[in-house]
Amino acid sequence: MNVIIKSLNNGIKSVIINDPKTYNSLSYKTLGDLIKAFKKLDKDKNTKVIILEGAGNGFSAGHNLKEVRGHKNRSNHQKLFNLCSKLMLQIVEGNKPVIAKVHGAAYAAGCQLVASCDLAYSSNSAVFATPGVNIGLFCSTPMVAVSRKINRKHMMKMLLTGEPIKANFAKEIGLINDHFPNNKLNKEVLKLANVIASKSNLTIKIGKKAFYKQLEMPLKKAYQFTSKMMTLNMMAQDAKEGISAFLEKRKPKWKNK
Repeated sequence: MNVIIKSLNNGIKSVIINDPKTYNSLSYKTLGDLIKAFKKLDKDKNTKVIILEGAGNGFSAGHNLKEVRGHKNRSNHQKLFNLCSKLMLQIVEGNKPVIAKVHGAAYAAGCQLVASCDLAYSSNSAVFATPGVNIGLFCSTPMVAVSRKINRKHMMKMLLTGEPIKANFAKEIGLINDHFPNNKLNKEVLKLANVIASKSNLTIKIGKKAFYKQLEMPLKKAYQFTSKMMTLNMMAQDAKEGISAFLEKRKPKWKNK
């Protein structure tokens, strides 16, 4: 199987890209399997947080270049890149928070995948790149996600040189949240996932959707939109329960309603 779903504690699910022989390349099959996995977990009421990781020596090398070279016409190429974009949108537009757990390399569409996740943590030795220019294929779709996480000058340097960046610099420019020694990465990501899993599923769902939508709006429209979303959230039982629990100095009992 190119994608494996593992159930962890407290509603935390791990989605593992499982094609280490190709450095977890994003082939047609792997992209399709990832989309199916995220859609399945998005509908699962028991899933609270998703951790995305790669099997073997690294996270993902991006598209499978052997497969790409075998495509002989425009429609095949278009289908592949559309499928990749569909995966990225599924992660961003989904209801569940997604954490990228990165070790080894995250290159091209693999780097795009990291940037598309809500949060990203890596090992100290992880490296990130948009190296398409080195093979004559500019990383145009990867830059959509990455350029929404880092500023233009850093993005253009990555795109124009194809050179990889290390984890400490990836954190500095905002591509990842933090990095840890290899033997501590899993523990730290699980610690964070458990914190998020302790919150109201409904509140997280409302907030995640509002966050990404308002980013694309002018300031005035963003405030109008988020005021409506706050009102919608306020009418939910979990908001009433959360406020009462805070005032009464007790832990909230979420109903996700």
